[in-house]
Amino acid sequence: MRIQKTDQEKYMGRIFEVRKATMFARYDRMAKQFTRIGKDIAIAVKAGGPDPATNAALRRCIQNAKSVNMPKDRIEAAIKRAQGKEMDNYEEILYEGYGPHGVAILVVTATDNHVRTVANVKAHFNKGGGSMGTSGSVSFQFNKMGVFRLKPDGLNIEELELELIDYGLEELGDSSDDDGNPIVVIRTGFTDFGNMQKALEERNITPISAEVEWIPTTTVPVTDEQAEEVSKLIERLEQDEDVQKVFHNMG
Repeated sequence: MRIQKTDQEKYMGRIFEVRKATMFARYDRMAKQFTRIGKDIAIAVKAGGPDPATNAALRRCIQNAKSVNMPKDRIEAAIKRAQGKEMDNYEEILYEGYGPHGVAILVVTATDNHVRTVANVKAHFNKGGGSMGTSGSVSFQFNKMGVFRLKPDGLNIEELELELIDYGLEELGDSSDDDGNPIVVIRTGFTDFGNMQKALEERNITPISAEVEWIPTTTVPVTDEQAEEVSKLIERLEQDEDVQKVFHNMG
C-alpha cells in the first residue's frame, strides 16, 4: 500500500520539517540537553524499569543521549539516580497557547511542581506577546507522531520503505540536520512508535534520534520580522528549566 502524496510533501521525497534552528540555536547549551535527557531517563525508568533490554522507552532515551554526545558515565548515573528514593518525581505535562501573529505553540514540560511550571509558562507567554490557552485549544492543529532520524549511509531506502509500512510507517523522506548533513526521516503514528522502534532494532538500524513530536497539520506564514518575534517567545520558553520541548506551526 502506498501513502498518498500531498501538496506540501511527497512520500519518498523531501520531508517537510518546521525548523526553529534557522532563527536561533535549538538547545544550544549542552547542559540543557543533558538535563532534558536526564528527565526523560527518569520518567522512562519510573515507567518501565532500569534495564534498557526490557524498556523500549529507556533504549530510546539512551540513543538520544548518545546523539548529543552525553558521556556514558552520565547516562549510567542518570539511570542509577532515577532508581533512588530521593529522585524527584517528574510528570510530563503539555501546555498550549498562541504566540504573536496567531502562531500555535505546544510546550512539553517535565516537572516536579506543576504549580510553579504553569505559572512560569503563563508568564513566558504573556511577556512574549502571546497567551496561554486551555487543554485542546491548540493541539488539534498538530499530529502526535514518532519521528526517527537516520543516517542514510548503507540504507536501501526503497526496500526500507516497503518493509516498514507494516510497522506503521506514515512518511519517509530525505531531509538535513541543523548542520546541513543529509538524513532520512521516518514518521509514524504515536501508537506505532514502539512497533517502529522494534522494526529498526531488528534490522540493526540505530537512529540518530527517536522522538515523540507534535507535527503541525498546517502552518501559519509569517514575515522575517514576525518570525523573529515568535522566535523570541519560543527561546524564552525553551530556556525554562521545566521545559523539555517546544513545537509550533510557524511557516
